[in-house]
Amino acid sequence: MGIEFTALHWIYVVFIVLIIGFMVKRHDTTLICVLGIFMLAIVATGDLTLSISGVFNSFIYAITELLSTILIISIIVAMSRVMMTAGINEVMIAPFTKFIKTPTLAYWTIGLLMMLISWFFWPSPAVALLGAVLLPVAIRAGLPALGVAMAMNLFGHGIALSSDFVIQGAPKLTADAAGIPVGEVVSASIPLVITMGVVTTITAYIFLRRDMRRGTLLLNTANDTAENTEQATVKNLLSVGQKRFFALLIPIAFIVDVIAMSVFKLQGGDATALIGGTSVFILLLLSVVAHKKEGLEKTTSYLIQGFQFGFKVFGPVIPIAAFFYLGDAGFTQIIGDHLPATSHGIVNDLGVGLAAVVPLTKEIAVITLAVVGAITGLDGSGFSGISLAGSVGSLFGNAIGGSTATLTALGQITAIWVGGGTLPPI
Repeated sequence: MGIEFTALHWIYVVFIVLIIGFMVKRHDTTLICVLGIFMLAIVATGDLTLSISGVFNSFIYAITELLSTILIISIIVAMSRVMMTAGINEVMIAPFTKFIKTPTLAYWTIGLLMMLISWFFWPSPAVALLGAVLLPVAIRAGLPALGVAMAMNLFGHGIALSSDFVIQGAPKLTADAAGIPVGEVVSASIPLVITMGVVTTITAYIFLRRDMRRGTLLLNTANDTAENTEQATVKNLLSVGQKRFFALLIPIAFIVDVIAMSVFKLQGGDATALIGGTSVFILLLLSVVAHKKEGLEKTTSYLIQGFQFGFKVFGPVIPIAAFFYLGDAGFTQIIGDHLPATSHGIVNDLGVGLAAVVPLTKEIAVITLAVVGAITGLDGSGFSGISLAGSVGSLFGNAIGGSTATLTALGQITAIWVGGGTLPPI
């Protein structure tokens, strides 16, 4: 049975081109996405009131789909704030400072530690947890501050954020846009993440050592001012013994979570819920023990800070995700059953139609997804455009008859490496 193309399909294509064009120019695409949602709704229903309502309903749909991800990030950020306030991060990181004796050990120790912590705490909070403690130690070991920044960026905002194996915020966005399970994107991304991570970190290390030998990258003469300043902001809320206890308890709790995920085969929302629930209990426990009588009020304060961070990150993502959800099952739920009876969703229809018109190969699909991913990252967010990468991955996957998960993972990785803080737009 052939695919019947309608005005809805062509409107979707036009707005995808517009979105890509605005991203190339590094303009915000929220207005274009809202207009795209409205145009699809007005053409499908012919009703102005329903079309205006459709824009709002699409936002509700996107928030509902993303809510678990927003919640987990917000809660983890809230937990990291109380850890820093109580000084637990310093005790937790202190054992690793003993390994930082040379510039080489400093680069790889900081990088690997940043990657591990970023998988559980998200890169931005991880920078705060690690930076103030490890920067002075690395400088004393002979690694310039720029080398510390390189290691934290490549391993945190690069490897950890683009893979996002634990929290699974990035895979959920791309998987939802592609209409495939989150687990498929995570599995497909593993070899890509390893390849990208090995190449970039080793290359960066080689160039770093070269510049240090040439003297073009000078060692900072900084003292421990940064460390002392950070310590001055930390109140003596916990005793040394309490800090050590929590510094041991927190990683053990998350290790147990990882083991439980493996044993009970938890993925996607189930894995996110386990990490989130653990983080909530740690947050409550730390707040009560550290702030005692003020624990109840402080818990709310930390949660507010966490939610502010979460919605600040996902604020630009919601309207873009809302548009791309219309390319799949979201269309029927948001606007209604207005597609042809033979349709399998706008993106799937376009993929089948593209395959019938243009001879596509896997090589062309790979190059296209890499370019699209890089373009979506040019706005400097990394997350705002990965729904586009998922949608295009689904389109090309249907066109070439498979590899949707791999293409989607490739678009996700290139988008986040360019826009997530590793390669900031100029």
